[in-house]
Amino acid sequence: MSELTAMSGSKNYDSLMHEVCVERGWCGGIVDEKPSHVDDFIPATGTVSAVQFFDWLFLADGVNPNEEPEKWQSHKDGLVAAFIRHMGADVVEASRLKWDLD
Repeated sequence: MSELTAMSGSKNYDSLMHEVCVERGWCGGIVDEKPSHVDDFIPATGTVSAVQFFDWLFLADGVNPNEEPEKWQSHKDGLVAAFIRHMGADVVEASRLKWDLD
């Protein structure tokens, strides 16, 4: 992937967000009286794992996945699998986790 492509976003990320947000309902919400979205947690650089992304999805919705982990395990499994399916790996560069604005 060229640097320009990485900077302009990823159709893979668009597809991932469609699945996790539209289809599964993990879009973010109001947390501590402020709007929150998974994009708020993604660093500008570095790597992001599928499990980190899962944690951020839950935090953006105000849910602690470490409380009652058995209750959230099926969600975790599905969201981690979606990340890997759409992004092509279980760890990706953070720059790939941006919306495709083209």
